Amino acid sequence: MRASLVLAVSAALVAGTALGSAPVAQAAETAGSIRFVDIAGEGGTVLKANVVTPAGDAAARHPLIVLPTSWAVPQVEYLAQAKKLADSGYVVLTYNSRGFWQSGGEIETAGPKDIADASKVIDWALANTPSDPAHVGMAGVSYGAGISLLATANDPRIKAVAALSGWADLIDSIYSGRTQHLQAAGLLGGAGYLTGRPGPELQQILGDFLSSNLDKEDEMIAWGRKRSAVEQLDRINANGAAIMLGNAWGDTIFPPNQYASFYEKLTGPKRLEFRPGDHATAEATGLLGLPNDTWTSAHRWFDRYLKGDDNGIDRERPVQLKPRSDAPYEGYADWKSLDANRRKFDLGGTQRIWANVDSGANGGVVLLSNLLDQFFQAPPVASLPLLPRTFAGVWQSERYDTPQRVRGTVKVHTTVSSTKESGTLVAYLYDVGPLGLGKLVSNAPYTFHDRTPGQPFGVDLDLFSTAYDVPAGHRLALVVDTVDPLYIEHNPTGAQLTFSSPTADPSYVSVPLRAE
Repeated sequence: MRASLVLAVSAALVAGTALGSAPVAQAAETAGSIRFVDIAGEGGTVLKANVVTPAGDAAARHPLIVLPTSWAVPQVEYLAQAKKLADSGYVVLTYNSRGFWQSGGEIETAGPKDIADASKVIDWALANTPSDPAHVGMAGVSYGAGISLLATANDPRIKAVAALSGWADLIDSIYSGRTQHLQAAGLLGGAGYLTGRPGPELQQILGDFLSSNLDKEDEMIAWGRKRSAVEQLDRINANGAAIMLGNAWGDTIFPPNQYASFYEKLTGPKRLEFRPGDHATAEATGLLGLPNDTWTSAHRWFDRYLKGDDNGIDRERPVQLKPRSDAPYEGYADWKSLDANRRKFDLGGTQRIWANVDSGANGGVVLLSNLLDQFFQAPPVASLPLLPRTFAGVWQSERYDTPQRVRGTVKVHTTVSSTKESGTLVAYLYDVGPLGLGKLVSNAPYTFHDRTPGQPFGVDLDLFSTAYDVPAGHRLALVVDTVDPLYIEHNPTGAQLTFSSPTADPSYVSVPLRAE
């Protein structure tokens, strides 16, 4: 794990350097409009920031957009986008979140001090730049997205938000299925230690999380809820900001399900966009100043809800999905409409597997695998005929005569019994070709504790949402095993899991399909 963590963190830092270098070069060309400043955050903590202002009449007021930086990324992260926004009439202020790089304080992980910082930054901008206090927006990627959403619950001056590759529910992001997302948490923790100063609370939480200290589970969940916008939904809706959410289907740090669920609960102007990729990869080219669909939508969103431009974005179907293929974008009236057309296949019979051994079915590597899927349509693969049935349960659908356009959240229902009180299972959905080679469509983990050995219990598991086209002549297959490098597993040595399909409660996979 240590070796893989070092490699992952190194890759993230190299990417951060690349994202920073191009904007710096552009900044040098427009030195008259960019200022690097210090801002006093909550408690007087110094936040390193930069301001980009539009050219023209110095007395004119302009809409303001505030951009908190991503986790472990320096303040130059957004300069390419800031320049574009300033050229179109915005004052843009980017600041390094507390605890990272040259900003003071300790990493609070979107805690109360971080949210207070956002309001302090807005205060500073309104006092020191030609910003219009009636037209304030926030945006960010990853950590900046999470802070932006939480700030919207606490500062009614924020009228529009673009939260990209972020989280609305921190628990459902890195602890879904009551399972620690090992590589995601390890990457975040490692990058935090390398580029910032984790506070004692974060150090304790991260240590308890990675060591599977179940005695502290309630404390960890309470910590995560305090940092989840979904827990402040009433205040967000009351403040009425226009909120755009963007994410990637394969985000291994903040999976798409929690964003879709949060989106459905918003009552103000809203938009949801999902694209192929992994964490922050859908926005990455835009941070380099290159054409980028996500940032184009964010600009249009701000133009509509901060400038008042009638650009039509509010009349488009608000849920926009880009399949993991060459297919064009698809628009939907809402997220729940994706459930309108479902097709099931049975998980019949009884299958027993031994735990503690990786069968070869895996969800891939954080950041890398879904990046390959984004650019080359090359998801993780497994040969189903070669998967050892001693360690993997395998069920297949019939061969489909027509393409099956999977859209949304695949649901698995089954009955499980274990020879031990605790255990972890990981479910994978594969697109299986004629030769038995399976391409990963989706996956999700599930962990249980305090079960009576030998006593069956029902399991309902939502796989991570996706948009995937299964070609005609292929099958879908569900594979279940007990070990995946993405997750921490809780299978005692020698455990066995049995999957059954009682007559009174049959097991199945329910697949949402696009209505033709």
